[in-house]
Parts: sequence; structure tokens; C-alpha cells
Amino acid sequence: EAAFRRLVRWQILAGIDGLVPCGTTGESPTLSSDERDRLIAATVEVAAERPSRDRIRVVAGTGTNDTAATIRATRRAAELGADAALVVAPYYNRPDGRMLEAHFRAIADQGDLPIVVYNVPSRTGANVDADTFLRLADHPRIVGVKEASGNLEQIARICRDRPREVAVLAGDDAWTLPILALGGNGVVSVASNEIPGQMVALCAAALAGDWEAARRIHDRWLPLFLGNFRGAPNPVPAKSALRLMGLLGSDMVRAPLLP
Repeated sequence: EAAFRRLVRWQILAGIDGLVPCGTTGESPTLSSDERDRLIAATVEVAAERPSRDRIRVVAGTGTNDTAATIRATRRAAELGADAALVVAPYYNRPDGRMLEAHFRAIADQGDLPIVVYNVPSRTGANVDADTFLRLADHPRIVGVKEASGNLEQIARICRDRPREVAVLAGDDAWTLPILALGGNGVVSVASNEIPGQMVALCAAALAGDWEAARRIHDRWLPLFLGNFRGAPNPVPAKSALRLMGLLGSDMVRAPLLP
């Protein structure tokens, strides 16, 4: 837990805009509910340590493949001080578009937090397609999408047609530059654990229209973006890198993953 707090502080010092505890890189599938609470609470506490700058937003991972359980987890994250919830599409049970829409609407209606829809079909087996998300984007509590579908046409449609106040965030570091070029707003990053300042610079350059600088940063770090997913599933490579960098004392991960 001490190492976790140090990592969160380092992210904030590097100038990131938001923190996402209990996401995939945080090994959310193997956290107990008590551990999830401790991590969200710790993140909120560390984010509040620097009142002199704009407060860092905390977007807590609360999604499961059980709608009622996700509502309960989202309400708990609200009680702990999170600003929003990252809600992954239900995995394993493979709901269709109608079911996905009902799931996310129920959480938005009853979860007590704004939500960011997390679309990652390679892990969940279910795609939140453009039509489904654009209908969801009309809900006042659905404030963004973390798009990791790898489907350029789908992402382009969402960027073009979503309400302007609804954020489109890359869900894969290698897709950050293309999504920003399409009018997206940023990234929920794995590589930021290792290179937060560089990810801030990439997004800032693109949002300022300095595409040459943005491409230069993207090209420099593309091997890392890809390397974080080579040889083993995320977060195994990222945790190994953080240990080698001296930012973590151990690269242990929870079974069924192995270092």
C-alpha cells in the first residue's frame, strides 16, 4: 500500500489530470471488495494532498459482469469520494447491444456517480458499438468512453457524433495519437505508470495542435506502448518494468497471472 501511494504521488507530480484506481492494470479482477475500497480511499486521500493545484479527478473502476453488483460497487466508490466510475462492459456473459445499453443505463441511474463506459472487446467478448454508445451518451451521467476496441471506423463515428461534453479517451496507449487526431480528449494509460510526464506531453501537444511534437513523442515511446502487452497479459510486463525502474519493490501479480 505504501508503494501504491508513492506511485500515485509520482503520477500527480508529473502533471496527470486523473487517476484510475482498480482498473485492469490494477488487477481489478482479483481484488476483494475490501481491497478495492482501500485502494479507492487511498487514491482519494493522495489526490487531496495538493490543494494548491486543480484537484485531480479520481475515476474508480467499479465494473463487473453483474449489474446489481456494479451498482453497489459504484455507490460505494461515491461514498469513498471518487468523482466518477469506470465501468467495463460485462464480460463472459456476452450481452447484446440492447442488454449493454440497459446495463449502463441502470448503473448511471442508480450508481450515484457519473460513469465512463469502458469498451474493450478483446477482454470482455462484447463490443459497445457506436450506435449503442451514442444512445448512451444522451444520458446526463454518462460522461465519457474509454475506447479500446481497435476499430477505427467505430471510434471515428463516436468522436464525430457524440455530444461535445462527452469525452472520448483512448484505452490503448498506441491509439492515443490517432484518437486525439480524430477529436478525442485523452487516454486512460498503462504507460503513464512508467512515463507519466511523457504521456502528459503527448496529449498536451496534440490538444494544442502541435502534431509534429505529438508524433515525435508517440514514435519515441511506441516500443514501450507495445512492449507493455508483449510476452504476458497486462499488467505483467508493466509491473516488471516498474520493478526494474525502482518504483516497485516486487513484480508479483495475483494468480492466475504470474510474473
